[in-house]
Amino acid sequence: MLLEVEGLTKSFGGLVAVKNLSFSVNEGEIVGLIGPNGAGKTTVFNLITGFLKPDYGIIKFNGKNITGAKPHKIAREGIARTFQVVNPFNEMTCLDNVSVALCGRGERGQILKKKAREILEQVGLLHRENEIARNLSHGELKRLELARALALNPKLLLLDEIFAGLSFEETNEIIDLLKALKREGKAIIIIEHVMRVIMSISDYVIVMSGGEKIASGKPLEVARDMRVIQAYMGGNFVA
Repeated sequence: MLLEVEGLTKSFGGLVAVKNLSFSVNEGEIVGLIGPNGAGKTTVFNLITGFLKPDYGIIKFNGKNITGAKPHKIAREGIARTFQVVNPFNEMTCLDNVSVALCGRGERGQILKKKAREILEQVGLLHRENEIARNLSHGELKRLELARALALNPKLLLLDEIFAGLSFEETNEIIDLLKALKREGKAIIIIEHVMRVIMSISDYVIVMSGGEKIASGKPLEVARDMRVIQAYMGGNFVA
């Protein structure tokens, strides 16, 4: 197993945001993490990446216990993430935004710039390499966020609503990119409300509600689970 999460629990005062959550992710696997707003999905990402420390539970990556480790140390182990709200260096170019991330891997000089351009090409932003980030469209900012995560050369990518606000065409392009990353052997956990995306690319789906895992399995199995239908009642769950 690449990632193993066992009994993960996190409370904020009297609110239990994540309760006794366990799951695993293999190399080259795409796992969908879904649930209504407030289900605890982003908190799970924050716990895995070290932005929060769990009250209980163990997180292992590549067989190593990373529970409670600092974010920069977890990133060096091979886990990278994107955020719901993108936050690039607005006055820097796309090329420099990616280059900064590459510096964290020790890249320098012309090799750094070459690798930055390769990553921008991979996400479809090479033609915007000299454009400053604040001039990018919403869809381009999402691509830049993904490029900065890829610059860390992760074994595991955590994507937090990367499809939110994208057009149909942009969504399909990112789907194709994620499938290509899967073929390269990268594992991906994706939080997403666009069910068309989850159903089309996930090998496995975990459903959370009220901080707990209420269902898990293959996409179609989860879509037919009455607990999942109940959790999304009045929402936008469409298989």
